[in-house]
Amino acid sequence: MNKGTGGGVIAAGFSLLFFSFLFGPLIIMVITAFNSSSFPRITPWECFTTEWFAVLIGNDRLMNGLANSLFIGVGVVLISVPIGLAGALALSEMGPRLRAALYTVLITPILIPGVVLGISTIVFWGALGRGVGADYGSIFYDGMFLTLAGQVTFISAYAMLVFLARLQRFDPTLTEAALDLGASPGQAFRKILLPFLSPAIGSAAFLTFLASFENYNTTVFTILSGNTFTTTLASKVRHGTDPSLSALAVIIIAITLVGAMVHEAHTRRSQALRDGSAARSKIYGNPVLRVIVHPLCVFAILIGSISFLAYQGSQYDASVCKQQVLDEKRARQEQLLEEQRQRIKAQKEAAGATETGTSVKKSPSAFGGAFGGAAPKPVETPKSPSPFGNAFGSGTLAPKTD
Repeated sequence: MNKGTGGGVIAAGFSLLFFSFLFGPLIIMVITAFNSSSFPRITPWECFTTEWFAVLIGNDRLMNGLANSLFIGVGVVLISVPIGLAGALALSEMGPRLRAALYTVLITPILIPGVVLGISTIVFWGALGRGVGADYGSIFYDGMFLTLAGQVTFISAYAMLVFLARLQRFDPTLTEAALDLGASPGQAFRKILLPFLSPAIGSAAFLTFLASFENYNTTVFTILSGNTFTTTLASKVRHGTDPSLSALAVIIIAITLVGAMVHEAHTRRSQALRDGSAARSKIYGNPVLRVIVHPLCVFAILIGSISFLAYQGSQYDASVCKQQVLDEKRARQEQLLEEQRQRIKAQKEAAGATETGTSVKKSPSAFGGAFGGAAPKPVETPKSPSPFGNAFGSGTLAPKTD
């Protein structure tokens, strides 16, 4: 084997280990979501079932947390994206020194631990509420509002970074030309800058929503007595898990794959239309294939396929298989109990034979001689004439007389 072949084998092995580490847990969770075992596992395999998806949907606390997370996530997007856009535009219009100072201030919330942000949010809004005389039922002590406010303080910085990256590619002379031609600053912003920032707006909205949805460190303090999706999941894992969490992983993976495929279809179609290669392409030049690879058609096909599989899975009845597995477990348990009875019986017979053949001298000790030989006989001591039992020395307390 030459050096090139050896290097290829090492690279292939490293790639295999990397992808196994990356996708191995996901594959395991997908498999455990369809095992009837009450504990997430692959082996031993019991029965194929889809009941864990129904268990997941039937968990009221988890579904309530999901609704709260969606509501908070949408609110964070609506607030963080405009704040991030304003911060990015402000930084792009400032001088180098002032820009560096303001950038440091705006980026600091990302560097602060989530625990500190959560506690400081509660302290700040609580003090503000007491300052205006608000009671504990007001918005200053509402977990949803506090979570929204706490997440916006650092998630808006994520949106700002996305807009800054996009603005670095913007040519400011386009806006200057529009202003020279008589456009107002608002028209220049709406007609030139905003269309240029539209990809960044979508990316920032998606990023801020995910950051809000999965946040735990800040939310666990600010949500107070309420719950979100992540805090409910953490509580469920601490108190005992079941394959319904694997079912949740399957749903998340399916949503991610659908979104990735639709986005890829949209990107390829836009690229083909932009460079003019759509007419020469075998796919986009064919009217039928052009409709099939359209992003909306791809989305409809994927959703239809998933819906069909979900319907077929819901019609499958695993009760017969589960009863067989239960009967096998009971039979195995009875077999183990019978083997244990036989061992106990054999031990008793062996002990009886030993007692019959050998006489065992009983120990006078109350513990059967477990701590040694026979108990020592008590030593008789002469009674002392002293009423204190010679506690203060031998003899009597009376002085000696010659």
